[in-house]
Amino acid sequence: MRTYLLVLFVTCCTLGSQLVLKSGVGPLVAILRSEGTLSFLLAAATSPRVLTALTFQGIGYGVWMLVIAQERLSVAFAISGAFFYLAMAACSWFFFGERLTVLQWLGLGLISLGVVLVSQAGAPA
Repeated sequence: MRTYLLVLFVTCCTLGSQLVLKSGVGPLVAILRSEGTLSFLLAAATSPRVLTALTFQGIGYGVWMLVIAQERLSVAFAISGAFFYLAMAACSWFFFGERLTVLQWLGLGLISLGVVLVSQAGAPA
């Protein structure tokens, strides 16, 4: 159970990082369009939101090492990925007004079902 909580923590770090990153680079789009990629990257490198996103990712990466030291990578990644996809779709809708089609939601549901099957199958013989 502890490992699953760690997977959830890592997934939340990744989710939080992506949401903060999206909100951080949004205001920099004008720089990208007017001054080019290099100026955009330099502005992003000094953006507090981008740096916060990188911090979340770094923390998550450190905890991820603990996870994969204790759990099979295929199982840990499947659990993290399925939760991440579902949570990111919901957060993108809530925070940024992004929408998914019924078919896309069905796909996310099938991914989640696959994860349940992978995580419940147990270790191979």
